Amino acid sequence: MSDTNTPQALSSKQISHLRGLAQSLSPVVMVGNNGLTEKVLNEIEVSLKAHELIKIKIFGDDRSARILMLEEICNRTAATAIHHIGKQLVIYRAAEKSKIVLPK
Repeated sequence: MSDTNTPQALSSKQISHLRGLAQSLSPVVMVGNNGLTEKVLNEIEVSLKAHELIKIKIFGDDRSARILMLEEICNRTAATAIHHIGKQLVIYRAAEKSKIVLPK
């Protein structure tokens, strides 16, 4: 696996900063009953390129399934899981020209 597919290692301070930024976000991608289709993954990819930090809403009551989806999303998009609460997931992937400035 190349470095481009490896999620960025973030410090707890950086994750806390991103969590704070994510509070005001609305979900940009919804995962419905069909689960993680290629179309949904493509939409996540487009959103990450545009925004870096995105919120995803997953419909479904199975917590373990949501955790598996979060892991798969991060593996497939090289994003870092920032937060998972209820049916909301927050992921981050820095762009080449990053818009979000992370604390050191």
